[in-house]
Amino acid sequence: MMVTGQTHLGLVRENNQDAMDYGTLSENAQYGVVCDGMGGANGGNIASEIAVGIIGSRIRDGFSAEQNGNWAEHRLESAMAAANIGVFDRAQQQPELSGMGTTVVAAITCGHTAYISHVGDSRLYLFRDDTLQQITRDHSVVQDMIESGQITEEQAKSHPRRHFITRALGVTDNESGEYDELELQAGDRLLLCTDGLTNMVDTGAMLQLLKQPAKAAAEALVQAALDGGGTDNITVLLMDVD
Repeated sequence: MMVTGQTHLGLVRENNQDAMDYGTLSENAQYGVVCDGMGGANGGNIASEIAVGIIGSRIRDGFSAEQNGNWAEHRLESAMAAANIGVFDRAQQQPELSGMGTTVVAAITCGHTAYISHVGDSRLYLFRDDTLQQITRDHSVVQDMIESGQITEEQAKSHPRRHFITRALGVTDNESGEYDELELQAGDRLLLCTDGLTNMVDTGAMLQLLKQPAKAAAEALVQAALDGGGTDNITVLLMDVD
């Protein structure tokens, strides 16, 4: 198993409001967390850093090689709730940070199962057998419009409200992640990323770049987002399954 990540400021933003944490838990377990903060120059940084710190530490501190899927689900649920309160409470303590929040996508892989939780429009994809499938569902205005038949996926790419999310950690005191499980196969690769990648690089290009070794693929994805305009912070995290 291998997990690796890359993050970049981009070409327009003055600071990086993305944050990530990842690591190996055991011979057959690993984790990854990616956040994209919002709420102004300072608020976005703080929200994503708080969330990544809490979620990463909750996963690491609670792990044991004997744990099963029930542990992973409960640990992710607890970690997301704790991160939400952590961001929310900081904003209450510092009025200048009012309204800050962060998207998040987090995954734990144990053996051939991935345990996933997410809020907002940071995504998780499955790369398998030369195909790329989006696993998470965006919590966004345009995603709701697609599902209600108001616009097509192609129209969503240029819709004026395409950056509006409907859920984020830390904005209210009772947000929690949307949970999912995914059965994995040897050779699978998970891609966790912020919208700084997905808004700049189409799925077909991402698919081709993911065929490289993990570190090279992560670097190539970031570079492709920069070549596409780099209008946002870019974060890419890859988790490979043996």
